[in-house]
Amino acid sequence: MGIQDYGFLEDLQVEFKDYDGTNGFFLCFWFYLNKASTLPSTILLQIMQKHPVATSHAPFLLLDEKKRLLLYPLLTSWREDAYATSESEFPMKKWVHVGCEVTKDLLRLYLDGEIVGEKSLTSSLNNDSVSDSSEISLPCISGKGSQLDGYVYSAELLPVVSSIKNHYVKDPPVQLSIDSSSAYEIEEDTDGVWSIVGGKASCRRNFSLDVTLMDSFSRPITEEVEVVALLVYADDEAPVEKPVDDEAPLLTNYDGIEYASSDRPSKVISGRASFKLKISQLSSKCDNRLFCIRFEIPKMGNYPFLEVFSRPIRCISRNRNTRAASLMLRKSSLGIHLLNGSQSPILEDGSSDLPSIVREAKQSLSSKRVKLGQEKLCANFKDDFVLQQANGESKSHSWISEDNYAYHNSLVARPVSRGRAENFSSDSENSETTNSVIDDLPSNRDPISDVDVFKYCLGDLNERRLLLKEMAVTAKEEELATFAERVSLFSGCSHHRHQISISKRLIEEGIKCWNLISDDNHHVPWMNLVSGLQEHFLKMTFGRTRSLTHQDFDLLRRVSSCQDLVSQDNFEKLWCWLYPVAFTLSQQCITSLWGSASPVWIEGFITKEEAESSLRGQGPGTFILRFPTSRSWPHPDAGNLVATYVGSDYTIHHRLVSLDFIYSFGSKGMTIKPIQDMLLEQPELRRLGRIVRSQ
Repeated sequence: MGIQDYGFLEDLQVEFKDYDGTNGFFLCFWFYLNKASTLPSTILLQIMQKHPVATSHAPFLLLDEKKRLLLYPLLTSWREDAYATSESEFPMKKWVHVGCEVTKDLLRLYLDGEIVGEKSLTSSLNNDSVSDSSEISLPCISGKGSQLDGYVYSAELLPVVSSIKNHYVKDPPVQLSIDSSSAYEIEEDTDGVWSIVGGKASCRRNFSLDVTLMDSFSRPITEEVEVVALLVYADDEAPVEKPVDDEAPLLTNYDGIEYASSDRPSKVISGRASFKLKISQLSSKCDNRLFCIRFEIPKMGNYPFLEVFSRPIRCISRNRNTRAASLMLRKSSLGIHLLNGSQSPILEDGSSDLPSIVREAKQSLSSKRVKLGQEKLCANFKDDFVLQQANGESKSHSWISEDNYAYHNSLVARPVSRGRAENFSSDSENSETTNSVIDDLPSNRDPISDVDVFKYCLGDLNERRLLLKEMAVTAKEEELATFAERVSLFSGCSHHRHQISISKRLIEEGIKCWNLISDDNHHVPWMNLVSGLQEHFLKMTFGRTRSLTHQDFDLLRRVSSCQDLVSQDNFEKLWCWLYPVAFTLSQQCITSLWGSASPVWIEGFITKEEAESSLRGQGPGTFILRFPTSRSWPHPDAGNLVATYVGSDYTIHHRLVSLDFIYSFGSKGMTIKPIQDMLLEQPELRRLGRIVRSQ
């Protein structure tokens, strides 16, 4: 890790002692630009001393007002209008390899081993300034006096016969980053702020997040170091205060015991450190200020590239709920256009236009929790088969089997999905309503008790997963279907139903897949897992779709935090993400998207960041379809598609594609348009974009 090789920009000094620079030189170094408050600003300055009391100086490397790099010749041939420049903006808070090739006839500027700027000096030489070359020495090049907040690593002076590529790949620097795909039990609101349930011990929830320590080529660092997590304010990065005689604001969980996160750092193993955290302080008790989590490596020094900040966090209480959610549910059952809120027109035959299949991937806080009995929410679903099931008028879910693999062919339209459990309360003012709901339950009882129903409704995502894993061992599919209906009835919304219904097959197929691949071993080489997963994926999708690519497996590896040897825990994490996706791809309308070669509607498994990067610079209405990497079974949105698109304001938005509406209308005998046509009918989605993958 050689932390002594990292230094401040202002401490960099290049002296040409006993160096023959007649034929020119290479100056190579890694540069991390943290802040650039003043532009233009000199990065490196060249200083030449002709006489004991006379010195001259000029910029050698400069960052202009457009954040482009400018490389100037030496003082012996320096002119203000003679320089090599890069065309693109220099990135901030990222290590970039900079190479400066300087000869008497040519300037070349390199970034990450590639030429980005070149300038011939043949016509720019100022011969008047070189009266006697023997009296002029090479200048000293220094970062002293630079107004930029920058850091330098592995600076080296090389002859021009050397290769900059060799220096670029030889010993890259390291950087601490957050792996967004590892986020668990974290919601993102429409304003981009993370929403986390915290507060007192009985209400706050665990959430998980991984950080990675990798070099500039995304290779994990093998040395074990410790990373500390701290809760700070998002606006000024000051630590959140610990109340007198109270718990630390950020807690971590080890073996069921909570500790202050600052007291229990997490070790980086194979380039990754995993954190399981809770927040005890609410934003409402801190003047509604936003928090963020700072991860740092104290023993390696106070360097910005060895610390990383999460997105802004709004820590909320579990008890927050409003009437907005119930209003939203009622509107969606009446055919509201979920993008703009307008009412769908009623046709002459009494039917209505298909509602929008695209909706917000995240909703504001006011729409995320529903109070049991409030506004008699179940009445909003009188046209759904939730109440039909309670009255004995509907049958359980139908499954279609093909080659011993089954898929669900009927899903019900649901309101905007929620990342957490809804909050349920029962007090004197709503007890009458609650009792009426309970009285409507089916009279026939199954082995799954009411306690299990309430456990599922009140539990977090991990508690729901454990409960379903226990049920799947003994319960039949019909019993799980009934359980799904009862959960929908008690929660007042049907968005849990699908994940419960697929749970038994998900677990059974997962066990079968692991047993075949592992051959009773505790760990499996990653390459063995790849070949086994490829075979199971094709079976789950009935072999009608394309197979997984190397890029797809790279994302699966990041989602599950798999290393070269894969444990069963990592496999389960991977399977809980992959199975709902494969289930979606087994549906006929999605199979056509996945299998389409021209145009390519779904370009494999990609991250949110890759989609956003590919859409930058594109026009409004350009969109890309992807599967959200942070949604795993039994999250209601697991396996769904998200449309990432450029809005009319030229900012990037993310909206969930509601497949439930397609299946709901299809089950009622209505003709469903191809999903491609339905997507392009959305006013926000005009043209299909392409993924630009970095080499």
